[in-house]
Amino acid sequence: MDAVQMHQEILAKTVIKNLEKRHMQGYYCKTKEEAVKLASSLIKEGSSVSWGGTMTMKEIGLTEELNNRSDLTLLDRSKAGSQDEVEKIYRQAFSADTYIMSTNAITVDGQLLNIDGTGNRVAALIFGPKQVLVIAGMNKICKDLEEAMSRVRNIASPPNCIRLGKKTPCSATGVCGDCLSPDCICNQIVTTRNSRNPDRIKVILVEGSWGY
Repeated sequence: MDAVQMHQEILAKTVIKNLEKRHMQGYYCKTKEEAVKLASSLIKEGSSVSWGGTMTMKEIGLTEELNNRSDLTLLDRSKAGSQDEVEKIYRQAFSADTYIMSTNAITVDGQLLNIDGTGNRVAALIFGPKQVLVIAGMNKICKDLEEAMSRVRNIASPPNCIRLGKKTPCSATGVCGDCLSPDCICNQIVTTRNSRNPDRIKVILVEGSWGY
């Protein structure tokens, strides 16, 4: 194990300890395979599962793993045939047994910071699904909320706007323009500082850089 890997493991232990103070469970996985195995094990047979727009989930192979499980009901908006169907799945997700997402940033003291365009992802994080699995690379760890906000606006949001074909200042300049564009994906800003329902939110940290 090199010094970078050792640092990430040490830092993860600190973050997990602080997540637990905020009534969220934390885990650390050294490989994407370990993360997929853990996430899948936390989803009970017969569960209904939905997820937000998470590149991390796709990159580590969890999307493929869930599609290969025949014992789950998947609420997957990517398979919807119309916008009406997409919006129906958005609403069905609130009654899902498990909701999967990443997070735009996590502070060392255990707070989650998320910015959302439509709001379905942060809404599900806040209320509805019985269990929320947050899967995030160690690149999402920030010193405090100020650094987390800067990360979200200037590191996470611009590539997301480019990926989604949004016409925003950040997609043209690479930096946040604090815009009010119709294409803005930074409409809802949510800080999760505590979970009222203990262990409803489970955060799986994965060694390395994953997602935006």
